[in-house]
Amino acid sequence: MVWEMLNGVKTAVPNSREELLEYVFENKNILVAVNAEKIHHATDLSKEIINRNVGYPDGVGAVWALNRKGHKNVQKIPGCELWLDIVAKYHDSKSFFLMGGEDAVINKTVELLKTRYPNMNLVGYRNGFLKDQKEKEDLLEEIALKRPDVVFVAMGSPRQELLMEEMAKLHAAVYQGLGGSFDVFTGKVHRAPEWWIKNGLEGVYRTMKEPKKRVMRDIRVLPFFMNLILNRL
Repeated sequence: MVWEMLNGVKTAVPNSREELLEYVFENKNILVAVNAEKIHHATDLSKEIINRNVGYPDGVGAVWALNRKGHKNVQKIPGCELWLDIVAKYHDSKSFFLMGGEDAVINKTVELLKTRYPNMNLVGYRNGFLKDQKEKEDLLEEIALKRPDVVFVAMGSPRQELLMEEMAKLHAAVYQGLGGSFDVFTGKVHRAPEWWIKNGLEGVYRTMKEPKKRVMRDIRVLPFFMNLILNRL
């Protein structure tokens, strides 16, 4: 795997999703999505978390930054698609554990997965809310006991990554943080139409649909694109 530093964020440069998956399954890594916001607003903590795991180009901003570094064949790999690629490829040969979202969301996610993949070996699942230290300890014990090959955690960064690192200390597996991917999968949240996605404008579409939620976020990341143009990353 080739790597590149983007504002101190170590980012993988896969030529395909297959290359990325081959690497993480061989090494049992934690997958962390990297986008323009995570690059531009990188803190010492977020850099440490990403750099000791496998950051991959989840957003078009990360792809453009890698292009500017001379990597012309790098692909955008949305996390909300990657986890489904993993399930599709390994549903009948690997075991899975899912965590995240509200009860209704995780239950619907499991229902849809079992309908699509009847032979999927799902060893456990739960919502994304740990009420106290006891619930967290019970979760870690469950992971160590059931030893799933793949663990998906949808809680948002950096909580999901820090939790996955605790899990990985007890049980080596492939881990992926999913943010709101279960919401997308179940239809609670809708992605942009295909044309917007293919043309790298998914973020623009989402801002148009949720301006109050996203306009200030987009303004805060504008300096990233200026630095990108000036080749300062």
